[in-house]
Amino acid sequence: MTSYYVLRPIRDAMGVEGGVENLPWLFTGTLVAMIAINPLFGLLVRRLSAQVFIPLVYVFFIFNLLGFGLLLGATEGAARIWAGRAFFIWTSVFNLFVVSVFWMLMVDIVDTAQSKRLFGILAAAASLGAILGSSLAGFLARGWSHSLLMAGAALLLCGAILCVTQVFRIARDLKGEEAVKLERQRIGGGIWAGLTHVARSPYLLSIGFYILLYAITSTFLYFQQAAIAQSAFPSSGERRAFFAQVDLAVNVLTLLMQVFLTGRILKGLGIAASAAFLPLLTVGGYGILAAVPTIAVLVGFQVLRRVGNFGLSRPTREVLFTVVSREDKYKAKSVVDTVVYRLGDQVGSWSYALVSGLGTVGISLVGLVLAVLWTANAVWLGRRAESLAAEKARIGDSEVPVS
Repeated sequence: MTSYYVLRPIRDAMGVEGGVENLPWLFTGTLVAMIAINPLFGLLVRRLSAQVFIPLVYVFFIFNLLGFGLLLGATEGAARIWAGRAFFIWTSVFNLFVVSVFWMLMVDIVDTAQSKRLFGILAAAASLGAILGSSLAGFLARGWSHSLLMAGAALLLCGAILCVTQVFRIARDLKGEEAVKLERQRIGGGIWAGLTHVARSPYLLSIGFYILLYAITSTFLYFQQAAIAQSAFPSSGERRAFFAQVDLAVNVLTLLMQVFLTGRILKGLGIAASAAFLPLLTVGGYGILAAVPTIAVLVGFQVLRRVGNFGLSRPTREVLFTVVSREDKYKAKSVVDTVVYRLGDQVGSWSYALVSGLGTVGISLVGLVLAVLWTANAVWLGRRAESLAAEKARIGDSEVPVS
């Protein structure tokens, strides 16, 4: 996360240099790249053990970073703009893949009960990485070139590889020889298994629907925030200060929630209530925003929603994958975390143009309807996950059929 947040300002700057009007096409390019990469990732999962392909993914991105550093340092003019667009798409892919691969490993080596206790702390570590990366990027931005910042991000990824190696060693000590033999085996299966399993399994499809609705409602809220901020703050400096204050509030509150509340909520209320928390918050937030469309309501809604997502919804989504087969923990999860997520961005950004004429009240009502559907989906999904976890604990079978 520190590595990504060092790169994020470079990505955003490259996107602006290529023309703000072209950003929707860069998001479309990101979706296309996600679809193209997933079969290749499926091939890695099929032929290599997790102990090999997870570090290999990080090594791949390290060499990509070094290559982009050289490319951006050697080009100028139109060539640099196109290189910047390629880097924008690459960074958007990198962000989702490296985070998703980490969580794939976590849901593979812990069970559902352990995940409820541990995933909040792991999410807090991600928040600390985001804060540290943003701070480093801001401090070094003026004195370091893009190439140097990319080299620094690559070095951080080398540290991540060392951490992954250590995780495998600790897991071997904790899980015993039989589990070690299993983890050293190739996962196998087809390269398209991620897509086909998601399409055939109501449970996996429901996880995908959960993330799709989250992404669509997030995009709607993002565009509403941009429109209201533009009218409320006349200068770009005031808008930057506004967004920075929102980000600071989100980061601080999220970290506090992850450290002190996430594990307790997951263990105390269960998966269904935890999964439904953010959709219910979205129902209430859009309802209030439709009734009182002011900047204060929007800011409060945005802050609470982002805190709820990073603090509880994201760890809960990872818990949902602890009950599926090893193949689905890597292949289906990759599809859901990357392709489905970016598909939601696309649906939200392009469909917003269709509803933008309804105004803040009308858009909020559309978001409210989507959030109601999302809540129903979350409740079913959480109950099904609890049922699968109980069945898995009862029979001691890591490959409980998921439907």
